[in-house]
Amino acid sequence: MKVVILAGGRGTRISEESHLKPKPMIEIGDIPILLHIMKTYSFYGYNEFIICLGYKGYVIKEYFANYYRHMSKAVTYDFSSGDTVEVHHNTVEPWKVTLVDTGIDTLTGSRVKRVESYIGNETFMLTYGDGLADININNLVKHHQQGKCLATMTAVQPDGRFGRLELDGDQVIGFNEKVKGDGAWINGGYMVCEPKVFSYIHSLDDSILEQGPLQQLAADGQLQVYKHDKFWQPMDTLREKIVLDELWKNNKAPWKVWRDD
Repeated sequence: MKVVILAGGRGTRISEESHLKPKPMIEIGDIPILLHIMKTYSFYGYNEFIICLGYKGYVIKEYFANYYRHMSKAVTYDFSSGDTVEVHHNTVEPWKVTLVDTGIDTLTGSRVKRVESYIGNETFMLTYGDGLADININNLVKHHQQGKCLATMTAVQPDGRFGRLELDGDQVIGFNEKVKGDGAWINGGYMVCEPKVFSYIHSLDDSILEQGPLQQLAADGQLQVYKHDKFWQPMDTLREKIVLDELWKNNKAPWKVWRDD
């Protein structure tokens, strides 16, 4: 089953870094968040990726064109013998990665429509290139297959932005720094789709996946959710990047299910 990753947005809310690179290439630790997402899927045996490029897509192309070198612990450049290169101790995954330029300003639904020919008539997975979760992909796929809808979306409950005071009248009796938000479930990405989903996307330019296509699937009774009540964190802002960086640095990253060699 192929995995489609939306990696073409401008990331304007994290412009401190996205003015230099596309948001999926912003690093958590020393690894682009895009690779964190791919390694999660790969852990569960899904190794074929279709990445929808847009803003500064050439950065992602360059990264994968030199992936062996990026992932190696040492590289020798021997200029005395014609600029030969020897890559040492590199560790790479068994991935097949297709990079598709889906347009600079193309909207999310239309980006998916533009990679239809690379997917063919088969079930595929779809997610955003800026969110991490400790989701069990195999359980997600099983849930989709049992539900028999055209699409399954992972629903999550994000933490509230601010801490909550516990009060007794005017007396503060406690402070809870990490609480869930208002209890609402939201779209966390990590979707599974049948190929008929493409028929719900009617434009190659201005279709927003979260509006027309998903709304119509819901109206037709063809959209179900997989509820994930554990870790999920987007990287929309610099503050959220710092949160992810700290988890990674302190070896407390819940999404890291793979082992380092």
